[in-house]
Amino acid sequence: MNDSAVDTLAEARTESPSRALLEVPPGTGPLAAYERGVARGILHADPEQARAAKRLEVLWRAVGTYRPAPPQARAGGLLGSLKARLAKPPPPRPRGVYMVGQVGRGKSMLMDLFFALAPVPHKRRVHFHAFMQETHKRLHAMKAADPSLRDPIPPLARAIAADAWLLCFDEFQVNDITDAMILGRLFEYLFDQGVVVVATSNTRPGDLFQNRPGADAFRPFIAILQRELDTIELDSPNDYRRGREETGRIWLVPPDARAERELDRIFERESAGSPVQPVVLDVMGRAFDVPVAAGDVARFDFEHLCDRALGAGDYLALAQRFRVLIVDGVPRLGPDNFDVARRFITLVDTLYEQKVRFYASAEDVPDRLYERGEGAVAFERTASRLEEMRSDTWGTAAEADDTAVEQAQQPAGA
Repeated sequence: MNDSAVDTLAEARTESPSRALLEVPPGTGPLAAYERGVARGILHADPEQARAAKRLEVLWRAVGTYRPAPPQARAGGLLGSLKARLAKPPPPRPRGVYMVGQVGRGKSMLMDLFFALAPVPHKRRVHFHAFMQETHKRLHAMKAADPSLRDPIPPLARAIAADAWLLCFDEFQVNDITDAMILGRLFEYLFDQGVVVVATSNTRPGDLFQNRPGADAFRPFIAILQRELDTIELDSPNDYRRGREETGRIWLVPPDARAERELDRIFERESAGSPVQPVVLDVMGRAFDVPVAAGDVARFDFEHLCDRALGAGDYLALAQRFRVLIVDGVPRLGPDNFDVARRFITLVDTLYEQKVRFYASAEDVPDRLYERGEGAVAFERTASRLEEMRSDTWGTAAEADDTAVEQAQQPAGA
């Protein structure tokens, strides 16, 4: 096996679809692509993944012939009712898929494979954190543009559906009460607009946002998910993110003077001599200070980044502005500082999704940063992602795979 084949093999065993997986004849569905990947040794044979791929194949065939009814056919009022009676019945909307399982089981890889191959002109794949931040911004903008608008959710749902009627959400999770209060009505309208949803999550629908203040008000949304999506559990014993070779010093333990000097060298190398200066990011009209930055590299103390009231919007703005993030002094975490741990989880999710290179000094390896108490299960995904991000080839491989997915989405002859 030559070096390029070895690189392709290593990339394909992450959770994103590699170039090799997408090298399939036109009209190939996700099940055939998955089986081809197994036959070629690109993927390990996994019965749980195969079962999920079969369900995605059913959906892939359904969306190939499905088109939502035009908006006017769903319009309300007397005119809308008359048009609805005269028009052909809208096609039945295919049931979506909600894939749930532990970290690294291939959920995102399968969803992205489905997304890349789906014969749908209007589709979107987005991390759920990013989608909710965008939703808040759009609601804010709509209210500012028209103060008399009493309920912006229906027109927002129509706008989302007009852009893409196939929505694929990675890492579906609800931790914010504000998100919880919006989701039920927003998704009810999205489904009414004919939107088809595929999602990945580490949490079963019935367990989303439970044991939290406001959980009772969230249960109708859970009922909507269970009504509209088939839940597929991946119970594979393997975490496919593990085992990537770390060829450089990326996660430094302990956070001592030696680690600080190493991070100094990394900062100088990655910034390539760019001047060091503070940067201020605008997050929905609010200033987010980056005290140390040089070119597209930013550096923070852990406390400045995770021990104060920052959220997904701040981390997304950071990840979209900088290619490299360096953090000094990640501590061990636990139930006593769960809010801090939750911010760190959100930060890592955002960096991972945006393919940001991440260097850090820490009190322990990722697996031992948060071992017991509330949030320990959620942190397993974070530890798994950190282990994958420790590879020197992670950023390069992820960018190459993203390019392959984008090329697979282009129409023939583009």
